Amino acid sequence: MTSDLDKNGFYSPTNGSVTFRKIVEQIAEFVDSDSKSLYSVIIGSDSQIKHSKTGAECDFVTAIVVHRHGYGARYFWKRETIKKAPVLRDRIYEETARSLSAAAIIVPVIRERIEKDKYNFEIHVDVGPNGKTREMIKELVGMVNGMGYNAKTKPYSWGASSVADKHT
Repeated sequence: MTSDLDKNGFYSPTNGSVTFRKIVEQIAEFVDSDSKSLYSVIIGSDSQIKHSKTGAECDFVTAIVVHRHGYGARYFWKRETIKKAPVLRDRIYEETARSLSAAAIIVPVIRERIEKDKYNFEIHVDVGPNGKTREMIKELVGMVNGMGYNAKTKPYSWGASSVADKHT
């Protein structure tokens, strides 16, 4: 039987297709290569609606990033397409739910593999004080915090608004 850790679907710009298990190993290797640095492990998601002759569909991209403060990062991403175009509020909730789902699988294993004092863990939510999503900040931050994770919003949620957005 295949565990969630063995599921493929994420992509590494350096190593191609990877499983959650391989992501954890690559994050651990990156952290171990410079154990004196501080790291952030970040999960963020973004979405984009695309219209075609056959109708609208929505791409959701989730990114997992390990950032060595001041010295670069590595990331992994996954795209999934649904055959409908949800309204903005539903898309933002789905982005956050996808980030939390990835965190539920990978964070417990990262916590076993990497010492807690070497990294911070963050969920980056693609909402901010400007624009149509500003009314959603409190509820989405509450949702992420309620699951035991630290939430970052724009302009600090670059894992969602830059890394994941790059692949939508």
